[in-house]
Amino acid sequence: MSGVTIGVLALQGAFAEHIKMLRQLGVTAREVRKPEELDGLDGLIIPGGESTSMALIAERWGLVQPLKAWVAAGKPTWGTCAGMILLSDRATGQKQGGQALIGGLDVTVNRNYFGRQIDSFEAELRVPALGDPPVHAVFIRAPAFTQTGPGVSVLADLTVGDKERVAVAVQAGPILATAFHPELTDDLRWHALFARMAAEAAAAGEQGAS
Repeated sequence: MSGVTIGVLALQGAFAEHIKMLRQLGVTAREVRKPEELDGLDGLIIPGGESTSMALIAERWGLVQPLKAWVAAGKPTWGTCAGMILLSDRATGQKQGGQALIGGLDVTVNRNYFGRQIDSFEAELRVPALGDPPVHAVFIRAPAFTQTGPGVSVLADLTVGDKERVAVAVQAGPILATAFHPELTDDLRWHALFARMAAEAAAAGEQGAS
């Protein structure tokens, strides 16, 4: 995966873990805190953390509009947990007053679908796009997709207890989103998938410019 540069939004949350996994794959990875640090990236990861806090910091640092422009331009973007919420067009279960969303992903997400911090859990997921074995997924105060638009492909779904079966990983073109935390496991397959998405987009951009 050499030659690919992926940024990780480093405002709050598990950004260091994502960077570590990308570097294990040979991907150039760097922290992003300012709008100008989006320049030269082939992809961007918005990590897990606390979505309301992340949105407030992004607003304070002038990042919301640049991030919206990044996604709208069709640049490869992956949101995990809180990042998935920020990429969604619609969110339910928000705190009073709501929060800023970057949007771009035609889904509705419930912010705390699986409950509070005490309800965090781990599960094995079948993900055909990643092959065998199943993916070990860590859900921490996790959201879920309650609606997906026609252009959104469900990569993994899950039933917990008496809840309905819901999507927990999706892809829509250059956007990847997971309700869980691949960066908290030793499985590099999600990061490899996103690095391939970034590499393919970069190659397509080079061909279009030639």
